[in-house]
Amino acid sequence: MDRLELTDAAPASPPAAQHDAPDDAPIIRIRGLVNRFGDNIIHDQLDLDVRRGEILGVVGGSGTGKSVLMRSIIGLQQPAAGSITVFGEPMLDRDPADPELIAVQKRWGILFQNGALFSTLTVSENVQVPLREYYPAMSARLREEIAAYKILMTGLNAVDGPKYPAELSGGMRKRAGLARALALDPELLFLDEPTAGLDPIGAAAFDEQTLELQRTLGLTLFLITHDLDTLHAICDRVAVLADKKVIAVGTIDELLALDHPWIQEYFNGPRGRVAHGARPLAGEALA
Repeated sequence: MDRLELTDAAPASPPAAQHDAPDDAPIIRIRGLVNRFGDNIIHDQLDLDVRRGEILGVVGGSGTGKSVLMRSIIGLQQPAAGSITVFGEPMLDRDPADPELIAVQKRWGILFQNGALFSTLTVSENVQVPLREYYPAMSARLREEIAAYKILMTGLNAVDGPKYPAELSGGMRKRAGLARALALDPELLFLDEPTAGLDPIGAAAFDEQTLELQRTLGLTLFLITHDLDTLHAICDRVAVLADKKVIAVGTIDELLALDHPWIQEYFNGPRGRVAHGARPLAGEALA
């Protein structure tokens, strides 16, 4: 199925390899992406633009490669074909030690599923990991001060800094992971299922925190989620992965107007209607 672009797309243009992309250019630009594992093709000629300053939600059924897509962008998965640029800089087939590539990596932060904290490090030490990696000459005192600030920024308390991940609740671990993702003052933030495993109150609080940070810091967010409440609450646009491609990108209202079976089942099913503010039909179950 051809991809349905529901909002004005940025004009095609060659990536600017040596300089940052213009302000009106996509902050992430993906063209013709192919990912496969053996004979299993995950993505086939996938295209996607992420606009500067937006919160883009990425959804899709199990096995559609949402996390594989994110891993391709950040360099943890080597695609079989295609191109990816971030801030106008090509990401694929690069020497990991290339200073220009490292400069781009400093401009993003990543919250992996479940926080992905190092269990043997305290919260403060976890937040300091990117600082140690990219700024090894930074003083221990400055690292600690930055970590303390990021911890408070994400809704944790100062007393949580010396704690280990095992001493935190699930929601607190997510916030600690978010604090680490913000350690380098990024412009671009990748969030992989940030509210998964949280109760509804905790998930709503995390969404509110995310939106506040995005507005305050001017972040661009690439957000993988299956949480319909999150999509409705904070996402500017949603990209739908199906049929090995991004089949549609737009607001939820625009997606609701499409007749693709998965889109209708996901967004216009009983849970989707509740998230959209409508009641489920008589006899429908939310499960």
